Amino acid sequence: MPGARTVTEAAELLTYLFAAWPEQKKKQVRTWLKFQAVLVNGRAITQFNHPLKAGDVVSIRTDRYAIPKTTMASGMKIYFEDASLIVIDKPENLLSIASEAEQEKTAYFQLTEYLKNARTREQERVWIVHRLDRETSGLMVFAKTAHAKYTLQEGWQKAEKQYEAVVEGRRLDDQGVFESDLDETNPFKVFSAPASDRTRHAVTHYRVLKRSKTRTLVELTLDTGRRHQIRVHLSDAGCPIIGDKKYGAKSDPAKRLGLHSCALRFPHPTTGETLSFQSPLPKDLARLV
Repeated sequence: MPGARTVTEAAELLTYLFAAWPEQKKKQVRTWLKFQAVLVNGRAITQFNHPLKAGDVVSIRTDRYAIPKTTMASGMKIYFEDASLIVIDKPENLLSIASEAEQEKTAYFQLTEYLKNARTREQERVWIVHRLDRETSGLMVFAKTAHAKYTLQEGWQKAEKQYEAVVEGRRLDDQGVFESDLDETNPFKVFSAPASDRTRHAVTHYRVLKRSKTRTLVELTLDTGRRHQIRVHLSDAGCPIIGDKKYGAKSDPAKRLGLHSCALRFPHPTTGETLSFQSPLPKDLARLV
């Protein structure tokens, strides 16, 4: 059974694998790489020429990760998985975690079941790092260890988070910044209010990507991560997100909220290497602009 090896001198990963596991056929070694079975310092690597340095620990998993872009029954896709974290593309109308009314139709529940079914160790679980509204689609990160959860959450404010939104109207400037203090005390609706001990400051940068006759596609980058921040700021600007009746939208052409988490960039919680993920705007939203 494949074990772990400690690198003694610099080398490229595939070359090292051939030398360290000479008993394995080269086709098998390449298969390990393709399906994320090769770990370097605990993180799955698929790049054949990944540089190794003395002291790195290379190991081979005997339980495989999901193939990138694996689609689960709910429509949720696994974008990336290694020993520390899972990045998913969440469909709209799927809760991030359980509520009193819904326990199982959640991203958290489905990932937990996936790990139990894919592994022999039933204690494997996921930890929530951040949330997306039920109505919002796109990229989310879950941790697979308590250490990864703590590290990711400690640095999440500095993670780069981008969204795309289809909004009503054409009144936005080509780019700008939304800034207000948000009162989140009402569990059902957030609103801007004068600064007080009940509010938290929120900053959203925006850039117009496309305009149609009646709608605008906007890219949004968050400096802060307040609840419903984007929805409130766009509503305050007089251009609510399509389908967002709660915040003043008058149209619902896609029969869903027009908000998508399209990009994430953050340091890996174990290696510190920068991870970057992109998810294209869903077709039902893209066709509107």
